[in-house]
Amino acid sequence: MSSLYKTPLTALSGVGEKRAQLFEKLGVKSVGDLIEFYPRTYEDWSVTETIENTEDGGLYCVKAVVGMPVSDARISGGRILSKTVVYDDTGTMQIVFFNNRYISAMLRSGEEYFFFGRMNQNAYGKQMVSPMFASSADGAKIHPIYRQTAGLVTKTIRGCVDQALKMLPDQINDPIPEQVRRHFGLIGLRQALCDVHFPDDRDALDAARKRLITEELLVLNLGMRDLRTRSRGVSSVKIESDYSSEFESLLPFELTGAQKRAIADCVNDLTDKKTPMNRLVQGDVGAGKTAVAASVCYTVIKNGWQTAFMAPTEILARQHFETFKKLFSNTDINVVLLTGALKEKEKRLVREQLSSGEADLVIGTHALITDKTEFKNLGLAITDEQHRFGVAQRAKLLGKGENPHLLVMSATPIPRTLGLIIFGDLDISVIDELPPSRKPVKTVLIFSAQRGRVYNFIKSEIANGRQAYIVCPLVEEGELANVASAEEYAAELMLREFSDIPVGLVHGQMKSDEKDAVMSKFANNELSLIVATTVIEVGVDVPNASVMMIENAERFGLSQLHQLRGRVGRGEAQSYCVLVSDNRSQQTGERLKIMCSTNDGFKIADEDLRMRGPGDFFGQRQHGLPQLSIADFADSKSLELSQKIADYILYVYKDLRNEELRLLKAEVDRLFNRGGTNSLN
Repeated sequence: MSSLYKTPLTALSGVGEKRAQLFEKLGVKSVGDLIEFYPRTYEDWSVTETIENTEDGGLYCVKAVVGMPVSDARISGGRILSKTVVYDDTGTMQIVFFNNRYISAMLRSGEEYFFFGRMNQNAYGKQMVSPMFASSADGAKIHPIYRQTAGLVTKTIRGCVDQALKMLPDQINDPIPEQVRRHFGLIGLRQALCDVHFPDDRDALDAARKRLITEELLVLNLGMRDLRTRSRGVSSVKIESDYSSEFESLLPFELTGAQKRAIADCVNDLTDKKTPMNRLVQGDVGAGKTAVAASVCYTVIKNGWQTAFMAPTEILARQHFETFKKLFSNTDINVVLLTGALKEKEKRLVREQLSSGEADLVIGTHALITDKTEFKNLGLAITDEQHRFGVAQRAKLLGKGENPHLLVMSATPIPRTLGLIIFGDLDISVIDELPPSRKPVKTVLIFSAQRGRVYNFIKSEIANGRQAYIVCPLVEEGELANVASAEEYAAELMLREFSDIPVGLVHGQMKSDEKDAVMSKFANNELSLIVATTVIEVGVDVPNASVMMIENAERFGLSQLHQLRGRVGRGEAQSYCVLVSDNRSQQTGERLKIMCSTNDGFKIADEDLRMRGPGDFFGQRQHGLPQLSIADFADSKSLELSQKIADYILYVYKDLRNEELRLLKAEVDRLFNRGGTNSLN
């Protein structure tokens, strides 16, 4: 039969063009899409409660008999109020519906039903208003609840899904070979698709979810591994000599053991393989990734090749330019800067130096990947803060040479299991050791009533020549009640507490050159205090800043708070981070206390993943991973299982192009938008 992904929703009874458009708002365009439109949650009607044991405000499933015919009455506005009384062995309760003219025909006196809803209790007794219900003869089932849109409710979606599942053939192609399913205890695809929507019991639902989640993560895992294989053609860049020891002798400080290990990993990639290096160097804030990158650049340049370093912002590019110039000041290495803010004449001069080979190392922004920028012999491309660049941007930079080496740097600690998926196309080196000179930032949690004491502390630090940040989660007034607006907040501080101190404001709606101008003033100590949104999360290095105060800290994830905190503690003075939150919930308290108890970004990342999922690590899907339907990156057990299955498949079948893996490879191609067929045939 033809693919269900090509079968329009209008093939289903009750779905016309208008309803099909509503489904399209939910991302469902075909019958195949609808089958994979998995429930967002479930109502478990298999666990019932007696009327006597229900409490006011609780959500319950009650099995009860309708004690009298439904009575209808007209109320204001021409609406219909429908009532009846139901009973079980322990008591009675009233069932009420508004404006449903069919209820009297649907609920029959003397028959038993399941009623699912919220219990209300008042002086007149217990009551459920507009509960879900089903005949007890249908059995105590687990009911799926779907994402909805105006005009399209769960009950309607449920009926359409039921029709769609009946269109599945008795035998469908399963992308996971039977040998693999048997080895890892996974049920077949057809059974999983049926049971994830309409399970008979909790065990059936768990088995279905395990199968579908594992498959989705497996497909993603194999796809990322395939990216790694595809990206590793033979490199024309030959690196024969290791100059890392020579570079180390130029430094005015001692490298840590972790930095030396990361450099050794990179040099081994450069010299021992025919394929180009594809390595991520991941380190906590202040771990010294820049020195690692500089060492690798030094070796590549000394072997006769050019290097390019791409940073996500203009100000960060300038900061790296100054750092690299200083590191290479006693060498003959020519370091240049190329950003969009340069004058056209300056950009043309730098591009001439790159195309002629006169420039050895260029630090820049997206200006590096424009068509006008050409290299004589690019041997190494480096991207900083990888999660801020898409895969396409990285590929464009690599396209400036003939299969050059790639080094990716990130100060965003990612838990190991998640890293295996996100950076599946990269080898990973972790710098898990901070330089001995780096003092841990002291972090405290306060209520807003104590804010005045913090202001006084900030003033004393500024009086001693230091600088400070105050971070707000929002820019504009009115987005959420009781949440500070950065613009309003800055204005108040300038007029009141810090009227005699130069205060700057930075937020995401400012133009890049405006933000850079403010941050440059701060870096040059022309401003003592910056009020900012999270745009400073990855920003200019200001060693003189010693205090950060974060308003409404509960609105940030732990990883984001850790990145923000990394803006202070970069100099010799003791630094402080003050978290302000009036949220008294237990979960919020636990999260923020983690920040106060450790400066270890990897511990924080693990906790963040456990509590909030992976959103914090990526912002708005900047990581470039395909959108998942059912899997959750926070599910470490499923991540690890998918990793084991991927290892097993590649061990047994050797290659994803094996004929027995044809359907699995098609799923990989489909997830990564490479075309390909699918299983629902």
